[in-house]
Amino acid sequence: MGDSQNEDLRVGFDRRLKLKFCGNQVTTDAGLLAYRELDEALGLTEQGADVLTDSRQGRNKQHQLVPLLRQSIYSRLAGYDDVNDAERLCVDPALRHVVGGRASQPEKQAASSSEVGRFETKTLSTNRNLTALMKLSGRWTDNVHRRRPLKELILDMDSSVSETYGRQQGTAYNGHFECLCYHPLFLFNQFGDLERAMLRRGNKASAKYWRNVLLPVIEGYRHLSIPKFFRGDAAFALPKLMRLLEDEGYQYAIRIKSNAVLEREIEHLLTRPVGRPSHKPKVLYQSFQYQAKSWQRARRVVAKIEWHAGELFPRVGFIVTNLKKQSKNVVKFYNGRGTAEQWIKEGKNAIKWTKLSCRTFKDNQVRLQLFALAYNLGNFLRRLALPKPVQNWSLTTLREKLIKMGAKVTRHSKYVFFQLAEVAVTRNLFAAILDRIARLALPPPLVE
Repeated sequence: MGDSQNEDLRVGFDRRLKLKFCGNQVTTDAGLLAYRELDEALGLTEQGADVLTDSRQGRNKQHQLVPLLRQSIYSRLAGYDDVNDAERLCVDPALRHVVGGRASQPEKQAASSSEVGRFETKTLSTNRNLTALMKLSGRWTDNVHRRRPLKELILDMDSSVSETYGRQQGTAYNGHFECLCYHPLFLFNQFGDLERAMLRRGNKASAKYWRNVLLPVIEGYRHLSIPKFFRGDAAFALPKLMRLLEDEGYQYAIRIKSNAVLEREIEHLLTRPVGRPSHKPKVLYQSFQYQAKSWQRARRVVAKIEWHAGELFPRVGFIVTNLKKQSKNVVKFYNGRGTAEQWIKEGKNAIKWTKLSCRTFKDNQVRLQLFALAYNLGNFLRRLALPKPVQNWSLTTLREKLIKMGAKVTRHSKYVFFQLAEVAVTRNLFAAILDRIARLALPPPLVE
């Protein structure tokens, strides 16, 4: 190694190689430009100017509200979940240009770690801004639906675990997950878009505060005259929730826990089939009316009984529903709820939304909402802009292959050139993505 900071580095296995660090002339996240193009076409982050309030005092504001919001979202989308990462990212040419504003000007930079930290823990954590931030995911999906109108709506609600460390406010032991954690609640639509998310303390029940998450979304879709559905696991088999869905015209399929009354209804199916067991499971269905003590009226319950080879007892599950479908199709519809668990895993793995490392509960609520917006932006590009050959790419694959495109950046008097590495994503593929994004842009309003 050389004695000077600016001297090229050398490696011993091949002395012909010299290693040069080019700083703000090279980026490893050039693929963010495609997401920024989608952001512009759908009018997403610019909504921050309409709903967020800038509580900063004084005239010396280096960065405006929307560029700061973009920096918080895009850095998480690229895998930089720590505010301290901004110390290096603030000079990254790709991030500077997707952030826009002052950051994209020559010889300028994006917000530093301290600026981003103050923005997230001071500006966004006010009650007014936090409420607006929670609604922003729904506003984003509304913008998408203006381009791609819905034919039906399916809502999937599920909770998850976000492990905590140290003395974080709101952390508690959860017996189901067997750890100290937060217990966030999520509501997805059938496309994997996150309609709303809410952070809860670790010891809250799975369905706690379901109204805070579900009611705003129901209200947002109330004007649409389309078939509407809801799915949830046994934690959401609540009389008030089912009554609300029925009043709002939703069809639902919700799993319920087994009990002696339910098992008596299928007692004749719990006798082991006669003869040599087949290698394939033998599946039986039963539909009947059932009224629990807490229910005001009887509802339809569908039972599924599976006999597996080598197992002494059958696997039994019950679903309460108001669907008119055949029992087999009711179970098939309910099983689609498993995709919500897959989307939660993608949020954990690709967006890292379990990294809620702030001390106060409110600051972690802000972080979760920013992660939710980053997730939605990634999911929008996946389902709206990817050509057929790569439509099955996960958010993790998109981050590793599309976002993590290396590029050399050169600036001329009029243009800024990004010389992209053509490895995992070719020029033709990138051009096809931009073409699909261009089709999503709404035409400008007519001027008389």
